[in-house]
Amino acid sequence: MNTTAILIGLGPLLGWGLYPTIASKIGGRPVNQILGSTLGTLIFALVFAVFNGMGLPTGMDLVFSILSGVGWAIAQIITFQSFTLIGSSRAMPITTAFQLLGASLWGVFALGDWPGMNAKLLGGLALVLIILGAWMTVWTEEKTKEKASILKKAVLLLAVGEIGYWAYSAAPQATSIDGMHAFLPQAIGMLIVALVYSVILSVKDKEKSALAEPVSYKHIFSGFFFAFAALTYLISAQPDMNGLATGFILSQTSVVLATLTGIWFLGQKKTKKEMTITIVGLLLILAAAAMTVMI
Repeated sequence: MNTTAILIGLGPLLGWGLYPTIASKIGGRPVNQILGSTLGTLIFALVFAVFNGMGLPTGMDLVFSILSGVGWAIAQIITFQSFTLIGSSRAMPITTAFQLLGASLWGVFALGDWPGMNAKLLGGLALVLIILGAWMTVWTEEKTKEKASILKKAVLLLAVGEIGYWAYSAAPQATSIDGMHAFLPQAIGMLIVALVYSVILSVKDKEKSALAEPVSYKHIFSGFFFAFAALTYLISAQPDMNGLATGFILSQTSVVLATLTGIWFLGQKKTKKEMTITIVGLLLILAAAAMTVMI
């Protein structure tokens, strides 16, 4: 594995690792965050497509790629809502754990991964470690009924959001399109959801449209980070680079940066004991991710 491949594979560490912290720091409502983020992603994808001479795919390749982006945007709206409940430093390990669980179970039941009893036992252990690691990142010394209720609501939201993230990954598999050609239509699907969400909220709640709020356009900057991560992951996962398994492992390192920057830069405080347990939980999630793709 060459140095260039490793550096590209670590692109998601920076992109997805900083994206939730930057989006939270810029502020605004979830609708502002998703609108600006998807607009930034579309701009990034358009520049990439033009630079590489790529046009839009046709037929079902186009349909499923757009649906993939729709799935991500819906899931990300839910994730942004969870940030308002428990903060990005607690939400990101949970959503990462759900995505690892979803990817692993999809691989077993739909793609025939983990053949043999030993593989299934090792995979089962990895799933237990993922759940344990996620629980450790949200553990708190000061337990109250109110905090427990808020955490439960956030976890349920993130569990529902996993359906969208699963669609983001699974929809393109229904066609023969490769990730880089799916990138632009995915971005189109993301922006469609953001626009529809903005219109629905402005009509339903009679609020000022997110399209007219300057903070929405500040989030274009955070969208560049998401787009950079998504693109470098797609390149990293190519067989002539790191491959899917190693590329996936490298991308999961983003949860560490997302969690720690949320704590350090967003004032999402933890006690010394909570911090220690959080770090151990993050390490368990990363170890489990490595186990699931090396079986």
